Amino acid sequence: MNSNEQLIAKFYTAFANADAKTMSECYHPKVHFIDPAFGLLKGEQVSKMWEMLLLKSKGDIKIEFSNIQADETSGSARWIATYNFSKTNRKVINRISAEFLFQDGLIIKHTDNFDVWKWSKQAFGITGYLLGWTGFFQNKIREQALLSLKKFQQPK
Repeated sequence: MNSNEQLIAKFYTAFANADAKTMSECYHPKVHFIDPAFGLLKGEQVSKMWEMLLLKSKGDIKIEFSNIQADETSGSARWIATYNFSKTNRKVINRISAEFLFQDGLIIKHTDNFDVWKWSKQAFGITGYLLGWTGFFQNKIREQALLSLKKFQQPK
C-alpha cells in the first residue's frame, strides 16, 4: 500500500472503531466533503459531522471498507455502513462509493456517493419508497441533516 492508500485505510479503520479524532486527523484543515445527505461541508464541519454521526449511533454502527486505490493525487474506496437510522430506528445498509483528493499528505476533498432512494426506502419505509426519489424529499433530508449538524455544533 502506498501512503495515500494507507491514509484511506487509517480513516476507515478509525471510523470502524468510532474514533472521530483519528478520522479528523486524516483531513486537511481546508477539506471539502460532499455527499447526498449533507451536500457540501467545509473544514471543521466535516469532522463535526462524523463526530455527530458516531455519537448518534451510540456504538451501533458497523463499517466495512474495501477496494482502496490511490496514487499521489487521488484515490477511491467502497464502504458499507450498517446502522439503525436515529429518527425511525429502521435498519439501514448503505453502500457508498468514496472518492478522495490529497494535498500535503492529507485528504483535501472527500466525495461520498450513494443511492438516496435506496437509502430512504430503508430509513423511512413506505414514505421513502414513495417519495425518496423526488428532489423535494431529498432536499428535506439535506435540510434536516444540516439542521442536526448546526445544533450539534452549537456550544453546550
